[in-house]
Amino acid sequence: MAGFRTFKLAVRMALLLSVCVWRVACAAPDGPGPNIVVIVGDDWGFTDVGAFGSEIRTPNIDSLATSGMMFSNFHAAATCSPTRSMLLTGVDNHRNGLGAMQDLMTDEQRGKPGYLGHLADNVVTVATMLRDRGYHTSISGKWHLGDTPDTLPPMRGFDQSFIQGNGSSDNWEQKPWLPNETGQWYENGKPANLPKDFYSSQFIVDKAISYIDSGRPDGKPFFAYVAFQAVHIPVQAPRAFSDHYRGVYDGGWTALREARRKGAVALGLVPETADMVTMASTKDWDNLPSDDKRDQARRMEVYAGMAEAMDFHLGRLIAHLKRTGQYDNTVFVFLSDNGAEAMDPHESALLRWWIGSRYREDTASLGDKGAYSYIGPGWASAAVSPLNTYKQWAGEGSLRTPMIIAGVKGQMMGRMNASFAHVTDIVPTLLDIAGVGPHGDTYDGKAVEPLAGKSLLALLRGEASETHGSSQPVGYELQGNSALFRGGYKIVKNRKPVGDGEWHLYDLVNDPGEVHDLKASMPDLYQSMMSDYEAYVKRSNVLPVPDDYDYRSQGLHYAIYHVLLPNAWPYLLLLVIGIAVGIRALRIRFRRG
Repeated sequence: MAGFRTFKLAVRMALLLSVCVWRVACAAPDGPGPNIVVIVGDDWGFTDVGAFGSEIRTPNIDSLATSGMMFSNFHAAATCSPTRSMLLTGVDNHRNGLGAMQDLMTDEQRGKPGYLGHLADNVVTVATMLRDRGYHTSISGKWHLGDTPDTLPPMRGFDQSFIQGNGSSDNWEQKPWLPNETGQWYENGKPANLPKDFYSSQFIVDKAISYIDSGRPDGKPFFAYVAFQAVHIPVQAPRAFSDHYRGVYDGGWTALREARRKGAVALGLVPETADMVTMASTKDWDNLPSDDKRDQARRMEVYAGMAEAMDFHLGRLIAHLKRTGQYDNTVFVFLSDNGAEAMDPHESALLRWWIGSRYREDTASLGDKGAYSYIGPGWASAAVSPLNTYKQWAGEGSLRTPMIIAGVKGQMMGRMNASFAHVTDIVPTLLDIAGVGPHGDTYDGKAVEPLAGKSLLALLRGEASETHGSSQPVGYELQGNSALFRGGYKIVKNRKPVGDGEWHLYDLVNDPGEVHDLKASMPDLYQSMMSDYEAYVKRSNVLPVPDDYDYRSQGLHYAIYHVLLPNAWPYLLLLVIGIAVGIRALRIRFRRG
């Protein structure tokens, strides 16, 4: 009898032990997740990457396309910080604090919920979520999501950081490129100085490598956010890269736009029958004086050199991961934050003075240290070919950017995916890849905004043909330019001077260049999508801009009243004191006389 009781006890203990082992096995991850590198290019046009039909040499980005999946229908926001806010949180920019660019908000918007100019406290970054699951997290390069101590990367989930706090800055030295920027860099939340031999793309990769290496001894995976300044204004590049393109752009921007279109068609990025508009802001290349043609061609040569330099330094990071045995366990995401920048700084008297007092602009110096360059609307129209509009607006040339994901276990390789994807999809995708479940409306016991995007993992593995169903709308608004996507169709409104201020309806599957307006021929679909947009505005707390709003004058207003005057008061005080002393001296002299 005693033996039987002993046997029963042994069986119970064995069953208990097996249950415990099963629970532990189910709760424990299969092992450390893959390393993750998110690479953000700044202001790259849709066809600026070699793999997307460009003449620019980008072999390292192209290698990611060959080993991964290209997305030909990926959409971001029209400017830097709104895109970056969604890229890091998976939450619509109006719900995460970046409803508009800090310097482009109206006074009525500024400080309102969704218009904070930095990430709100009720959103969680992917860096925080991965760090909480054992990842080392780092960022090097452009941040642009707040530059006060409580809004810098250390407070948003990054273990290590060396970042440019504002929108951008000089690529050769530590100084701002605009009067409404400070050019301040921060290391781990504290003001930092740049080295003497600084060049932005090289430095950003150097920091990324050093941060990755610092975490290698413990064997934990890493999340590295590598945010380049290339090819943002000021367009600057070492001559070793820009001189590769001598003479390439002598034919002008219209010829390049057509060549890029042919390349996009050949690659299957757009259908062969897709039409293409000539943007109203594009000047006639043939009517330019010969000196202007040479100057403009050199600007595009430097732009291409800046893009190639970024790719070269990205290649150093990839090569380092291969040498250290980490490459095969690393997932890469490459994207641009928006389309090409078409701004001509010379249109503003303030900017003309600012640039002229700090930079050289002669053709021979373009790209060099101390020189200032930009590509303007002509070359920007070629960079986004065959799409319409560019940075700031809501056309496809602004919102549709190159995107590549590579290194995911079991993913399809060398494939093109044409289904709609959105920047808010990146966070749930990375969490899915890392084996981390998406959060709902709470995180760590705190109420937060739930993720808006959807994981792309099934697309990557060939298990699904689309992520966003034909009935699911995705809304968009920024600085009064608006759009809504649903089932291959898009309604869009662009403000003047690029647009007409009216809503239009396009079939993006067959007409990605937004040439043929279907509003009149498909009124029911148009009205249905307008209802979806109005619901998006209400749900996202989108605040309107005045009818006469112009982002250029708003930026100038911000520069004067929020940057120049607050920082100039000591000099103004000295001027007032000097004038007062001078007047008093004249009075004394007059009395004595």
